[in-house]
Amino acid sequence: MTFTQSQNDKFDAENLKDSKEIVSSNTNYKLKIFNNGMNLLAHILIGTVVGTAILFCFRAGTMDATRIHIILCVLGYQLLMSQAILSLSPHNSWSSSLKLVHKRRAHWVLQILGSGLAIAGSIIKILDKTVHWNTLHGQFALVALVFTGVSFINGLTSLYAYELRRILPTTLSKITHICFGTVAFVAASTCLCYGFDKMFFRNWATPQLSATLIGFTAALTFIIVVTPVFNFADKTLRVFKR
Repeated sequence: MTFTQSQNDKFDAENLKDSKEIVSSNTNYKLKIFNNGMNLLAHILIGTVVGTAILFCFRAGTMDATRIHIILCVLGYQLLMSQAILSLSPHNSWSSSLKLVHKRRAHWVLQILGSGLAIAGSIIKILDKTVHWNTLHGQFALVALVFTGVSFINGLTSLYAYELRRILPTTLSKITHICFGTVAFVAASTCLCYGFDKMFFRNWATPQLSATLIGFTAALTFIIVVTPVFNFADKTLRVFKR
């Protein structure tokens, strides 16, 4: 009787273990599907927002400084820099199969190209205007420009964190790079939302489409910055726990 009871207990324990593994496996699978779906949605939103902005710039009329400014900044911030952030995500479609060293390389290439286009686009508009940063669009553009430059320089210290570890702690370098880059991207997206709300764009796209694009921009920004924000919080908590 005791032997039978022992066998039953062992059988129940094995079934319980198997059940937990199945539940865990199903949960991980559902989470993976959700993350992949969000990544796909982010790419669709990026394509829609960037494509509409570019189409607006190639409407009838001359290619003036404002149009060049929009093209360069949208390509720099919303296309290339968003892909630079996503390239490090484990759920990103085109970079998920890359080795970590190649992900970082892709991140740097995209960041350099995106920062270059965004900074060039900003400078072109600054030279074209006589009064600067007197609107919320311009003020957020300035924040994005400053933090883009700081993030780019700070990224060099993050890239060579091991070599500079005696001067600057490795973790601090990475935390500040995540922080500066996230602020730059959020500010750039906010700036774009104010751009979509400008009257000359609303007249071309209709108020309904303008509001839709603002919503799309907000959604893609949230999806893209979720992982960096969690990484920032995780690394910061680890520093304080030491």
